[in-house]
Amino acid sequence: MKRLMTLLLGFAALAGCTSPQSEQHVKNELRAPAYPLVTIDPYTSAWAFQDNLYDGAVKHWTGKSFPLIGVAKVDGQTYRFMGAEELELNSVVPNSEQEDWVAKYTVVQPAEGWQNIDFNDSRWKEGKAAFGTMENEHTAKTQWSEKYIWVRRTIDLQEDLAGRSVYLDYSHDDDVIIYINGVKVVDTGNACKKHAQVKLSDEVAASLKKGKNLIAAYCYNRVGNALLDFGLLVEQENYHCFEQTAEQTSVDVQAMQTYYTFICGPVDLKLTFTAPLFMDNLDLMTRPVNYLSYEVASRDGKKHQVDLYFEASPQWAVDVPHQKSIAGSFEEGDLLLLRTGSQSQEILKKRGDDVRIDWGYFYLAGKKDNATYGIGDGKILRKSFLENKLDAPATDGYDKLALVCSLGETKNADGYLMLGYDDIYSIQYFGDNLRPYWNRSGKETIVSQFQKAAVDYQKLMKDCAAFDKKLMEEATAVGGCKYAELCALAYRQSIAAHKLVEAPNGELLFLSKENFSNGSIGTVDITYPSSPLYLLYNPELAKGLLNHIFYYSESGKWTKPFAAHDVGTYPLANGQTYGGDMPLEESGNMLLVTAAIAAIEGNADYANRHWATLTTWTDYLVEYGQDPGNQLCTDDFAGHFAHNANLSIKAILGVASYGYLANMLGKTEVAEKYTNKAKEMAAQWVEMADDGDHYRLTFDKAGTWSQKYNLVWDKLMNWQIFPEKVAETEIAYYLTKQNRYGLPLDSRETYTKTDWIIWTATMAKDKATFESFVDPVYSFMNETVDRIPMSDWVFTDSPKQRGFQARSVVGGYFIKMLEEKLHTK
Repeated sequence: MKRLMTLLLGFAALAGCTSPQSEQHVKNELRAPAYPLVTIDPYTSAWAFQDNLYDGAVKHWTGKSFPLIGVAKVDGQTYRFMGAEELELNSVVPNSEQEDWVAKYTVVQPAEGWQNIDFNDSRWKEGKAAFGTMENEHTAKTQWSEKYIWVRRTIDLQEDLAGRSVYLDYSHDDDVIIYINGVKVVDTGNACKKHAQVKLSDEVAASLKKGKNLIAAYCYNRVGNALLDFGLLVEQENYHCFEQTAEQTSVDVQAMQTYYTFICGPVDLKLTFTAPLFMDNLDLMTRPVNYLSYEVASRDGKKHQVDLYFEASPQWAVDVPHQKSIAGSFEEGDLLLLRTGSQSQEILKKRGDDVRIDWGYFYLAGKKDNATYGIGDGKILRKSFLENKLDAPATDGYDKLALVCSLGETKNADGYLMLGYDDIYSIQYFGDNLRPYWNRSGKETIVSQFQKAAVDYQKLMKDCAAFDKKLMEEATAVGGCKYAELCALAYRQSIAAHKLVEAPNGELLFLSKENFSNGSIGTVDITYPSSPLYLLYNPELAKGLLNHIFYYSESGKWTKPFAAHDVGTYPLANGQTYGGDMPLEESGNMLLVTAAIAAIEGNADYANRHWATLTTWTDYLVEYGQDPGNQLCTDDFAGHFAHNANLSIKAILGVASYGYLANMLGKTEVAEKYTNKAKEMAAQWVEMADDGDHYRLTFDKAGTWSQKYNLVWDKLMNWQIFPEKVAETEIAYYLTKQNRYGLPLDSRETYTKTDWIIWTATMAKDKATFESFVDPVYSFMNETVDRIPMSDWVFTDSPKQRGFQARSVVGGYFIKMLEEKLHTK
């Protein structure tokens, strides 16, 4: 057993100490699609994708494993309460991220039988995988932007795979059908996934003989990004040490804490995951340390020997599992710190969507007076723990971190662990590498952050519990219990989809990552739906959502007369990388959020600093916003279309925002001019969009409809730009169009956006009507078969995700609470 191994490494730590009792709160009864565990930023974001914490591996929001195992040994018997011993899969047919591969492909409809091994593909092209839009998908090596592609990959196996557990690993955007030796094994329908895995049937596995075999795939690119990649994996055998699990008795998600309770034989175990994301204290909010608290209590009144085993994988600090890492340990004061990080340490050298950090160090730490540790081969560490030891040989770059908290013979005991990440540099901003906000001065260290976290533990547990209780009470008061439970689940998800840094000019940059929607950084039409949460709790963060876009225009780097879409692909913010502009969308978004900041602060000082830019954008909206041309809006997955009535509302209310701000600044004539212009445009809108008992999706198409969620700002800001009858008419009509899982986005498809539903619901005049829109969204989250951090793009007629997950836009759920704040100021 090791007490110390002095290596000057970075760390993600666990630390033990007495834990306070939590303040009583109302239990969240929502069966979450996934449960937040560790939520620091887009890279260090760990979730349980299943009901029982032990029913599967802890995962990053992308679905990649972030292995974290917890085992209680009670009187010699082991009970696994967290995570799972990784399904150890070896690649037998590598995907393109593991090894280059080539295949035959065509973008023209082939003859029947193209999926069979004896098909003649001699006239097909040959290309390197992955196939996709190279400008957006970093793994793509052959450009594919057409609507369809057919790929034939001949593979040469070195042995028969009959009787083995074989998995197909595949990435696709959008619909994909995959065949193995002519047998269909995947047919996703309208979906997009990265590294999905499906176990092959015994029949298909038996067809994989030594020698030549065929994997054939068809993929349909509906809109935007395109991607196709695949490979085969084989499961290793006899890898389980901790077969017996605890019995989970409850799980409860609050805004800052997730609670679990278990029975481990003769003792009860309570776990609490805590992320102290207090937005009124930015140093604390960005401290890269989360807590894992534990409490053990005897069930029979007798003392029991209890040891808690925690094991973390180097996958917390690498992008893909085959990357090699380096691990070590050290002591600092009364803390024992373990850490792991990649060997290469290529800081800020990678960008993209389905990408994890592979620089910096993950830390795991515990109080050294009751902790032992081991670093090395995971299987041997586990076996060693069963034998009351903790020794294992090192591996070639894949060492696990194991820490054991020995509680002795006890009736009651408690403590905590800390997990954290030092990313060293977080964001590249127009060529400058920026440190995380907590170390913006360069004078802090990860050790100092863990030490502060240890000192603050007792107080923070009480403060977090009090905040969670208050949030639930306030959200319930304005929107009902189900609304409150959705907000509690949304809180950490939204914040952890951002990174806070300080710009070279001293401004806050609160930069979002477009999780599973293309990986853009600082996207304005992500800012817009997310903004209610930050307007509610700290308008300085709302400014941080806008500052980079103002700078981009005012520095002369962005010269168009409308707002940019983004400033790059996460974490490189060096200029827009999105393939198309959204002129009305982004300009309207910037103006509306700027106006909301002024309403919250009671002054327009922030707007005044950017007045020339806001003027340019407003004049663009006046000229082009009445009847939008063929362009994208925030719902870009629906494609380009013209005469968009909801986008026109955004443009009109953007103009109204400018008038409102001008009035606050004492620019009376300007205010009157633009406010009157907004009202004039609104009157025209009513005539153009009128379709009897509702208003149209597009001005030129009768019999269509759409959610007019942008109209909510007219109510929140009490501008009275549109007649009240518009919202009243729309709400009444929407109530006739709801499906089991919510109100469709518009008349074209059955899918919806859950954030927009909450905005639409907030347009209702009474709480009961608001709840009638929220209830189906709650049902979706409670029943969805897609166990992922909340998706905001879902189907309304089935409990399935359409796309996107773990995005910050669920901060938009807080718009009902924001309404209450604005109307009581």
